[in-house]
Amino acid sequence: MAAVTRTSPEDVRRAALSPKPKGRGCAFNHDPVKVHAPQGQVDNTKKRLNVDSPTFTPSLTVNGASTKAAGLSPKAASAAPFKPKGLTPGGSGGQKQYNPNAPDWSMAPTPEVPEFLPQSHSAVASMGDTNGGLHQALFDPYVSSSSPLPLSTQPPPQMNPYSQDTNAVGGASFYQNSPFAQPLQYHLYAPLGPHREALLPYQRVASDFFIPDALREDLQRKSAATLQTLPNSTLPPQIDHFHSLVPLDTSNQKNAALFGYPSWIYKAVSSKDGNTYALRRLEGYRLTNEKAIRSVQGWKRVSNGNAVTVIDAFTNRSFGDSSLMFVTDYHPLSKTLAEHHFTPSSRYMSRNQSTPVTEPVLWGYVVQIANALKAIHGNGLAARIIDPSKVLLTSKNRIRLNACAILDVVQHDSPRTLIDLQREDLLQFGRLILAIGTNNPSVIHNVPKAMEHFARSYSPQLKDRVFWLLSMVTPNKIESIDTFINGISSHVMTSFDSTLHLDDQLNSELNRELENSRIVRLMTKINFITERPDYSHDRQWSETGERFPIKLFRDYVFHQVDAQGNPVLDLGHVIGCLNKLDVGSEEKVVLTDRAEQICIVVTFKEMKRAVEGAYQDLVKASRKTL
Repeated sequence: MAAVTRTSPEDVRRAALSPKPKGRGCAFNHDPVKVHAPQGQVDNTKKRLNVDSPTFTPSLTVNGASTKAAGLSPKAASAAPFKPKGLTPGGSGGQKQYNPNAPDWSMAPTPEVPEFLPQSHSAVASMGDTNGGLHQALFDPYVSSSSPLPLSTQPPPQMNPYSQDTNAVGGASFYQNSPFAQPLQYHLYAPLGPHREALLPYQRVASDFFIPDALREDLQRKSAATLQTLPNSTLPPQIDHFHSLVPLDTSNQKNAALFGYPSWIYKAVSSKDGNTYALRRLEGYRLTNEKAIRSVQGWKRVSNGNAVTVIDAFTNRSFGDSSLMFVTDYHPLSKTLAEHHFTPSSRYMSRNQSTPVTEPVLWGYVVQIANALKAIHGNGLAARIIDPSKVLLTSKNRIRLNACAILDVVQHDSPRTLIDLQREDLLQFGRLILAIGTNNPSVIHNVPKAMEHFARSYSPQLKDRVFWLLSMVTPNKIESIDTFINGISSHVMTSFDSTLHLDDQLNSELNRELENSRIVRLMTKINFITERPDYSHDRQWSETGERFPIKLFRDYVFHQVDAQGNPVLDLGHVIGCLNKLDVGSEEKVVLTDRAEQICIVVTFKEMKRAVEGAYQDLVKASRKTL
């Protein structure tokens, strides 16, 4: 450690004029005039130094105190000369040159004193000077990294906008200087296409902002039908792992014309997954060959949008007899094509007076049934039954083939080949389209007359396609469903385009309901926070604590009264306040207590921050008990 001694001015003068011992003394040049002056001027200064020179007096003393001489260690002789960056004559043009006439130190800040710059900034600036003058504006003083690398090589930290933890890296804020994490702007709803025609503001109705009433009511009716139960039912309480059976047949008359056995259809709930399925029962069927029921395994692989999916098949005696049960997907409020087209809409209207089917709808049926048959035939199977009473209309112009796997089990020993069965599918396909087009379910009894009536109502192309299907009655004619699809390719594209438009419409309706639960989440958080008895003695949760404004805000939103003291039930006020709270608006609001003794002016942003902070405290407290 250097020793400090007191010396007189005479000693200082003698020390300055005495010859410097060899190998000792300070190697630094402390005279700024010698450093920055030209060589000739330095020589002239040396010549003026002699024994008659005046006594050296320091330029600055503090309160008249004498200067102190410091002794340095001999190791300082090997140190490199100190040359400040900004004070050298060859410094950068942005730095100011050293002024020898200025005092060494000054109590007041002067322009000559260089501004303090962080370490990372000087490093980046020096690298920029060596790389051709990189602009110093690249420095970001709010970046916590002290790496001297350029900012362009350091990727910004990843941000998790869903995180409410402001201390974590993943919960970084949208704003650099704000410690509060702003969530995604769920209030900024972007209207997705397809859009309606350009309407003026006064032409818009309230339903434009919500899901259409027709779609909402249809979905609600389907949900109600799925949850429907039958009290005091005489049906078995459980069949295998299915329970809560509800009959779906519209008629209680037995009909064994199609399957050879009377069949019934039920809705049931599975105890395995809780989903609702449709159970079709063949009454009085006795299984004689195990291979017959194993044929259902091939139908489980058929996955097509125009065919009802087969889930399982088993025998059961819960009804008091030997019954064969088929499990398929359940489509609530479905109707068969026979009920939709062949049933009069009014008791004053006969079947022949019903509205004829338009050609676009009939082409839609043709394309959808062809799609189902292609999937079935592609799996080495045959539908074997395409009847108006077994084709379901599940939604608007959306049909599905049903009960296709039943005849494979019931008529398992049939000697007919697969090619014959698939050709029979095409023949039944043509008869179905002809029956719907002529509005006559018994068209099979007089096909030529029905075709004549069909040709007068529809285009020649549709007539030719139906006639091609009906020609499958010829035994030696071998055609496939692929040949038929090639002939209707233009209408397949039309049907596909309609499907895409429907998909766009449903996506647009779904976008309106996006994040519609955010107000419920805010109400849940507020009720978690307010009126907690376990925090009644906590100062932060008292009427003078930080959580008290949340209680006042709850009263402001939900407990409004008018001038007469009557409750105000304004849903618009509640939704508006909660939306502003969710957004974190800068709008100010005046909160008063119930006794009108306390008045607080806060913004919705501050209230949002308070709610999130209080809720996070509750979350942390709840995790301690786990």
